[in-house]
This record gives sequence, structure tokens and C-alpha cells, in this order.
Amino acid sequence: MPKRIQYSRHGGPEVLEWTDFTLPDPGDYDVVVENKAIGINYIDTYFRSGLYPSPCLPAGLGTEAAGVVLRTGRAVSRVSAGDRVVYAQSAAGAYSEQHIVHQDRLVILPDSISYQQAAASFLKGLTVQYLLRQTYPVTAGETLLFHAAAGGVGLIACQWAKALGAKLIGTVGSAEKAQAAKQAGAVATINYRQEDIAARVLALTGGQKVPVVYDSVGNDSWEASLDCLQRRGLMVSFGNSSGPVTGVNLGILNQKGSLFVTRPSLSGYITTASELDAASHELFTLLASGAIKVPVAESQKFALKEAALAHRQLESRATQGSSLLIP
Repeated sequence: MPKRIQYSRHGGPEVLEWTDFTLPDPGDYDVVVENKAIGINYIDTYFRSGLYPSPCLPAGLGTEAAGVVLRTGRAVSRVSAGDRVVYAQSAAGAYSEQHIVHQDRLVILPDSISYQQAAASFLKGLTVQYLLRQTYPVTAGETLLFHAAAGGVGLIACQWAKALGAKLIGTVGSAEKAQAAKQAGAVATINYRQEDIAARVLALTGGQKVPVVYDSVGNDSWEASLDCLQRRGLMVSFGNSSGPVTGVNLGILNQKGSLFVTRPSLSGYITTASELDAASHELFTLLASGAIKVPVAESQKFALKEAALAHRQLESRATQGSSLLIP
């Protein structure tokens, strides 16, 4: 009987349970994947804590992993048993030894990309793809502000922006994280614990500010982000690591220069199998070329049963880049 991580109540990392579970039979278009490496994403903590409450408990956690196809439903055509695959946006439950995934969420993994590379980069890489290539299509020579630049999404964004010829200014919380962001391609960093973000952006851009801000922090950085934008600039709020943005006065957008705001999500941009294939191809091409690298520190690889410890480290902001669970 396979094992998984589940939670029976919302709360802190301590609610995560290591338990046996019964894997149901796959439906006609479903695939059973034996997970080899599992991606940890900040959104997982939102479901566990109840910020995004689960309608049915106990519930599994996680939506991203790489592994091998064990068996398929009778109508599956995208993959076959034995294929190396990676998936994201699955039904919750990827924190498991085996997981059932709809075929439209699966992509064949190129031989040049390892399971750990894939699990560390897929959901985060797809997120960067829709942010930089679709929500606001960044062009060569443009300057942008990206919060949490030394996080899993942020380090990929630094590299992708560099590949596009754009100039990414990244916010970070320590000198060590500043170094990591710069090594990944950020042209400059701002330590939000010590510096005024808006004042530094003004100085770094020669008073011009930036046309777009990508903000996964939420409540703590909302006002500063708006102050970094040019007239008619775009605020892209795509996460809530410091808590959700609430009670927004739309008049502020007018006062600060007729600003635009969007709250996008991956599922709103990469919805169909064809959209997934196109975005994955772009990501895999950059990974294969070496333009994007996603090393995972050994200290950020956890046994699957250690998911609670992994969440504690993630929420303490002690991690850099991606973290993995290994079944």
C-alpha cells in the first residue's frame, strides 16, 4: 500500500500526517505515476493553513512531481507505461509515492532533464513563463521589479529575464540572497529589510521607475510596489507569502498614475494540453541550453515523510531556490 502526506485539519506544519492510503483505480483519461521527485511550492502552505480551505478533509497536498508512468486508463493517448513524465496543476495529492494525474496535465520529460531538475523547475518555470511571456510580455532592454528574487520562482525569473535581454531588479532579505539573485542574472538587488524599496527603484532607474512589478509577497509589499510603477504601469500580484492584499482602495491606482493591477494564476494562462505543451517546450529549451539552471541544495532535499520540516523551513524564508521531497 503506498504512503502519502495528508492533513485532517488546517493549521501549521504539525498537521501534516505520514500515512498509508488506498489509490483508487484510474479513470479512462487518468495515469498512475510513481513519483521520483516532488516539488514543494509556497501555494502548498496556503492549502495546508486554510488560506485556501479544502472542501473535504482529510486531503492530500501538492500538485507537482516527476516520475514514471505505472499504468494508464483505457482512453489515455498522451503517454504510455514506462514513460518519464513531469506534471503540475494535478489534483491535490502529489506528496505521495504514487499519484493519479489526468493525461492533460502530463508532459513527457526529455532524457536530458533529470527527475529532480524537473520537479524543482516545472511549476515554478511555468509560472515564470506566463508572467514574463504572457501577463506582461517582457522585451529586451526593459527594466522590471521582481519580489523574492532568491526564491524558487525568483531565481528562475532572474535567469529568464536575462535570456530575454531584460534588466531585472530583485528584492531579497539578506546579503546571501542578494548574491544568489545576482549570480542568476539580476542586474541589481534591494534588501527589503534594510532599504526603502521605492526609493531604491527610483535611484536605480534614474527616476524613471519600472513599467511592471511582479509581486508574490502580498500584503507587506503592496504599497511599495505601487510606488515603483511608471504612469500606467502594471502591478502583477501573484502570491501572498506575507498575507493577502485586502481592503484595496481603487482610487489609489488613479492617484499613483492610472495604474493597472492584475491577480493572475497559472491555471488562467496554461489551461489546455496544447497551452501546456507550448509553455513546457519553451521551458525545456532553456533548461537544455543551460540558460536556466535549477540546482537544489542537499539541505533542501527532504524525505517525503519529512514534509512538515520542509514546510517550516520554507515559511521561515530560510530557503533559497527550490526544495524537493524525495519518496
